[in-house]
Amino acid sequence: MMYKGSCHCQAVEFEVEAPEVLEADYCNCSICSKSGFLHLIVPLSKFKLLKGKDSLTTYSFNTGVAKHTFCKVCGVKPFYTPRSNPDGIDVNVNCLDTKPAAVNITNFDGQNWEQHAHKVAHKSKE
Repeated sequence: MMYKGSCHCQAVEFEVEAPEVLEADYCNCSICSKSGFLHLIVPLSKFKLLKGKDSLTTYSFNTGVAKHTFCKVCGVKPFYTPRSNPDGIDVNVNCLDTKPAAVNITNFDGQNWEQHAHKVAHKSKE
């Protein structure tokens, strides 16, 4: 299924191909819990930025591997390059404008990332 999504002000728009019923992860790490990010990690080939490349800015911390992308206008993080899957893309399910039939949410212990990263490392593979 093809989903369309955007940031709050719609300066950034994207589409992502994913199943009708989404498998998402809720992470309790400091940045995800504060920003309300609900993770849908997919291969980069399943994602297309439709609009707003110039409206994005990037924030990195700690190892610098993850590239957190935010809309410069409204501040929303609709997607980013995750440390666990640097060859993929992580879409914020909360930013999907096309609503999925259902979302199955799994808790992910991001506060103890090093011990649990292997549990999501496969998600960006075709």
